[in-house]
Amino acid sequence: MCSPAQIRHAKRIRCVLVHDHVLLRQGLRRLLEDEPDMQVVAEASNATEALQKVFEHRPNVVIADLNIFDCPAEETERLLLRESPESRVLFLTSHTADHPAPGPTLAARQTSASELAEMVRRTATANETVQSAIAEWPPDTTLPRNRELTARELEVLKLLAEGRTVRSVAGVLGLSVKTVEAHKFNLMRKLGIHNKAELVMWAIQANIVKVPVNL
Repeated sequence: MCSPAQIRHAKRIRCVLVHDHVLLRQGLRRLLEDEPDMQVVAEASNATEALQKVFEHRPNVVIADLNIFDCPAEETERLLLRESPESRVLFLTSHTADHPAPGPTLAARQTSASELAEMVRRTATANETVQSAIAEWPPDTTLPRNRELTARELEVLKLLAEGRTVRSVAGVLGLSVKTVEAHKFNLMRKLGIHNKAELVMWAIQANIVKVPVNL
């Protein structure tokens, strides 16, 4: 028979935090873990880490910066739920958010700790309508794999998919920023992709960026 402590632990809402600001993530983590029914199982600072952590931990709720994938919220939600269909997504937003969110959003600067906890609980127990709507999206979303890329383009692709900026990639490879931008443009043209999220997904699917095995 399980002890009361084990029962409480089993009922915890398992969360993954996705935000590029370390201090904000740490603050959110502390707030959530003060709640007896919540547990932060992983953090991510960029799109690649987010997909990896969600795939690895299959959380109840993904709490994500609305702009982390640099694409519309619906696309971000679809990509995250493709890695973990049973999860729910709660977007963090601000007055300057680039992409409006289709579902629950949290204005991080105007939300109290109690409101945050309640929003996470409501998201975790949301009914199946959101998941069903996402499941009705066209299922054939596999990005093209068999495209000829140069060795340099593969290097640029790997570094970008790992979350580096164009300027950082230029520094690592000893190239100018304009040259890296040109490689990035050619990559997206060749692969038929349009944003950072699709670039990351293509790199993962092509085993250029590794995703941990879910044990």
